Amino acid sequence: MSPLVPYLSPLFEPLQRWLEQLPPRPDAVAVAELAERFPIHGENGRRIRFVPPQADGLVYECRIWENGEVETRPDNWHDFFNALVWFAFPLTKVAVSARHVRAMTPQGEARGTVRDVLTHFDECGIVVLSSQPALLELLRNFAWKQLFVERRDAVRQHMRFVVFGHATYEALLKPYRGLTAKAILYEVDTAWLEQPLAAQLGDLDARLAKDLASGRLARPRDLQPLPLLGIPGLTPDSEDPAYYDDAWQFRPGRRGAVLTA
Repeated sequence: MSPLVPYLSPLFEPLQRWLEQLPPRPDAVAVAELAERFPIHGENGRRIRFVPPQADGLVYECRIWENGEVETRPDNWHDFFNALVWFAFPLTKVAVSARHVRAMTPQGEARGTVRDVLTHFDECGIVVLSSQPALLELLRNFAWKQLFVERRDAVRQHMRFVVFGHATYEALLKPYRGLTAKAILYEVDTAWLEQPLAAQLGDLDARLAKDLASGRLARPRDLQPLPLLGIPGLTPDSEDPAYYDDAWQFRPGRRGAVLTA
C-alpha cells in the first residue's frame, strides 16, 4: 500500500473526519492549527497543543501534564497519527497521559506494569466490540479459524474493530504478515452496533477513559493479542480458509479478559 494513498484500510475509519481536514502527508503545522479550531483540555484544564520537540529535558508525559504540550516531530507518520488519536479519542488520551504521570510519582520515571500496559495500548491498542459474547470468547481462546472462517459472516455483522494505537495506524500504511494489535474487548448490544460512527466513537472514548483511569487494566497481559490481517476484508488472502493455517501468524495462546459496560 503506497503512502501516497495511505488510508485505504477500513481500520482508518475512526480518524477519517480528521484526515479529511489535513494534507495527505504528515504536517505538524496543520495539526497544530487544527488543535486551535478543535480545542482539547487535559485533566488539569491545560489546553492541549502540538509543539515541535523541545530540548529542555522535560519528560514527554510530564510536559503534557504541566504545559499541555504534545511534542510532535515534523514529517513523521508516528507523531502525526498520535496527534490524530488525540482528536478522535480525547478523553482516553487525557486518561492515558494522566495515569502515566500518577504512576511516575513518587518513583520518578520508573516503568512498572502500569506504565507498560498504558504504553502497549497507546501504541498498539485496538478495541473489539461484539453483541455476541461467543465471538469474543473465540478471540480470547485464539480460535482464529473458528472465528474468522466458520463464523465469518457473524464477525462481519456482530463485531466492530476500532484501532486506537498510533503505531498501529502507522503500520497500516504498509501492513505486513504478523501485524498484531493489543485488544480490549467489550460486550455491547445490537443497538450499540447500529449507532452512527460518531456516536459509537464518543461512547467508546468515554468507556476507555473510565477503564484506563480506574486501573482495570493493570498489566500488558490484560490486553488480548489480535493478528490484524485475520480480520475479514483487510486482505484478499484471508478469503481462502487455508490462510488461517499459518500458525506463525495465527498463534495459540493464553486467555484474555472481556470488559463489560
